[in-house]
Amino acid sequence: MDIVLKNVKKKDFPVLKSLAKSLGFEIVEEEKPYNPEFVKEILEAREELKQGKGIKMTLEDIDKLWK
Repeated sequence: MDIVLKNVKKKDFPVLKSLAKSLGFEIVEEEKPYNPEFVKEILEAREELKQGKGIKMTLEDIDKLWK
């Protein structure tokens, strides 16, 4: 059986880890990093906004995009 703990506070993690270890549980820590290509796109977009290359849209403009 697998158990997934979510939203564990950093201060509580060592206690939970110690408890699990003392009970003989296997502890698997997985980090899911962002896709590097996605991160690159976001950082480039932020730079473009800083350089004034963005556009301003009203709510009406945005609404028209999906209709």
